[in-house]
Amino acid sequence: MSSNYSPLLDQFLPYFESLAGRGSILDLACGTGRNGLLLASRGIPVVFADFNVASLERVQQSLDGSSDSGDQAPLWQVDMEQANINPLEGKTFAGIMVFNYLHRPLMDSIKQAICPGGIVVYETFTVDQAQLGRPKNPDFLLQHGELKRYFSQWKILHWHEGIVDKPGGKGHSARAQVVAIKPGGEATKS
Repeated sequence: MSSNYSPLLDQFLPYFESLAGRGSILDLACGTGRNGLLLASRGIPVVFADFNVASLERVQQSLDGSSDSGDQAPLWQVDMEQANINPLEGKTFAGIMVFNYLHRPLMDSIKQAICPGGIVVYETFTVDQAQLGRPKNPDFLLQHGELKRYFSQWKILHWHEGIVDKPGGKGHSARAQVVAIKPGGEATKS
């Protein structure tokens, strides 16, 4: 398994562990699964969701190579950006992780799909990223404070917005991060 997962997961791993018996964590737009694979390797049930079949095949190869994550990590090939269709409708997760992905019409659906006391970990690019490299399209870049506003009614455990180092010392990127607990049932640290 790659060690190139988000440092936020190490920091908030006790919250994910406390939710393991309440349902799966959705790794939304998971790509090759680097973040969800960490949780799955710790025995936390994860659903890997992505539009890209090749990415999901890479996740499956990683899961096949791990003795710890087998049956608790289903793959979900889904287009989250279909017009007039909400793939999250009627689904509930103990938590949702989103990294490097932004589709604003999904925000309310993400919030609704997390059970009370569940966790969201969301990290993606801000408008300042356009000065540093890709992506540059404003549709994929958060405005300043936007991510925090989406979760302003939740218990915010972590908030950061600014320039951060890319993994492996490969430059910088402009990001916003939020880790928050949905009201209505507190997650507890182990």
